[in-house]
Amino acid sequence: MKKSYRWTITTIVDDQQTARLAKEINVSNTIAKILIHRKITTYEEAKKFFRPQLSDLYDPFLMDGMTSAADRISQAIDTKERILIFGDYDVDGTASVAMLVLYFQKLGIETLVHIPDRIQEGYGISIAGIEAGKEFGATLLISIDCGITAIDQVEYARGFGMDVIICDHHEPGEKLPNAKAVLDPLIPNCTYPFKYLCGCGVGFKLIQAVEQKRGQEIIADSFIDFVTLATTADIVPLIGENRIMTKIGLNLINSDPRPGIRALIESSGTQPGKISTGQIVFVLAPRINAVGRMGDAKRAVNLLTSSDQTTANELAQILEEENRNRRKIDEDTFLKAQELIDDYLDVESNPAIVLHNEEWHPGVIGIVASRLVEKYYRPTIMMTTVDGVAKGSARSIVGFDIHQALKQVEDKLLQFGGHKYAAGLAVALDRVDEFREAFYIAVDELMSDEIRTPEIKIDTEIELGELTPKFLKILKEFAPYGPANMRPIFLSRNVEVIGPPKIVGKDHLRFRVKQNQFVLDAIGFGLGCFIDDVREGKSIDMVFSVDEHEMPFTSSGTTETFPQLKIKDIRKHAEDSPKDLEKTFE
Repeated sequence: MKKSYRWTITTIVDDQQTARLAKEINVSNTIAKILIHRKITTYEEAKKFFRPQLSDLYDPFLMDGMTSAADRISQAIDTKERILIFGDYDVDGTASVAMLVLYFQKLGIETLVHIPDRIQEGYGISIAGIEAGKEFGATLLISIDCGITAIDQVEYARGFGMDVIICDHHEPGEKLPNAKAVLDPLIPNCTYPFKYLCGCGVGFKLIQAVEQKRGQEIIADSFIDFVTLATTADIVPLIGENRIMTKIGLNLINSDPRPGIRALIESSGTQPGKISTGQIVFVLAPRINAVGRMGDAKRAVNLLTSSDQTTANELAQILEEENRNRRKIDEDTFLKAQELIDDYLDVESNPAIVLHNEEWHPGVIGIVASRLVEKYYRPTIMMTTVDGVAKGSARSIVGFDIHQALKQVEDKLLQFGGHKYAAGLAVALDRVDEFREAFYIAVDELMSDEIRTPEIKIDTEIELGELTPKFLKILKEFAPYGPANMRPIFLSRNVEVIGPPKIVGKDHLRFRVKQNQFVLDAIGFGLGCFIDDVREGKSIDMVFSVDEHEMPFTSSGTTETFPQLKIKDIRKHAEDSPKDLEKTFE
């Protein structure tokens, strides 16, 4: 079934600004325009974008609370205190914990890791973990990727004589925990210039600060691969510091992966040396997440901290098996959720989807919620029953703040927390229906009509003849891609289809296009429904990104790389169609 998209093209660039930047950095006007769309307008900004260095990162001491945190950790290092490390059970949490464990291990500091059991303890700092820390003899608790709302838990830990340092990146509540230091760029009035770090990014800044204080900054750089995994998997904006650390970290992962990451790459069937953000999101991250969804997340920490390749390979096979189990449960849950939607919901008129089933596995409902958003394009909440309470995950569509919608109905909730696009929540079982209706009303009030239709944002119009080898070489340097730095999207009008199109694989549309004698291959994944629109000789307008396709030569055993257009959407070309996309395609 064809989806209906809004096509919008960025129009904020003036010709003089484009020409000036193009001349300064010796690129085409089209490349300059794409850079300006990403708020890169000068030679220096372009240099940092294409050639980022860790020295481009902000001073960690600009973050509120960092001086107190660095002082307290330095004290713990000097006196060889024992440290309790709390983390979350996702990639951000486990990578963060692994990073801190290895850091303190280098300094000869004993640590105890506690990652809550998803079902028994839930998210965040738990009483059980604090009590385990007391038995261990910990005098310092560091939470990472959690803790910003743990007011009661921090008081409980302090009662045992523990100081607490919180490293988080989630939205704070009205009151902050009474910790020794709270590190979170989102704290009101925090002066740190970059607000989009993941939990591991905040932890990395903490290590930087401690090392600056101790005069040994180089050690922090060796952990940049953890930040790359976490930043990419947590779907935070890949701009500024996040892009700097991710680009440098990808180079490390591809050139010299630590044993745990190498084992994960090899067990998942990905190609060492060619890991991208896409492969982290769709291949590596699900395997790390799987052990937390299906059981003990510390198994992921054990893998990531392993120094022995044989042990790492064995642990990676455990992640592989758990991921297979997770995918089976995931698919069964997805099919059941679709049945409920088809039987009981009118998706066209409903502003959102809220489902509850007491038998669903709590480890997969977040994944399934994301799949439902992709299929139905509605903010979605999936809940199951845990200890007599409906607990669930919320996922949103582009442009809609689901955290704000939950806040508007917080009187119907036992608890909630998270981001603009993803959140967790708990509802009393006897109030699920009441919450559902209130949430629908809140979403309806907050969501504009424009947001309800998915949008394709186009960077610029382009002639196919502009896709020269030099252009494509520069375009590759825009990677790594992620939120706020997505792969550039182009529009070409009046493109002729040459030769018969083909359906390949699972409903993928493959065809060739020509414009002014310039011919390119094109593929539209899942776009088999457009086969009648791309018959030979027809003229189309198409929206696409540019990728590379490796073509093997069986006689020589070598491969050659060719540009390939990845089609996002297609329209029949009309000679008299207006050129203003915003008016044409609203």
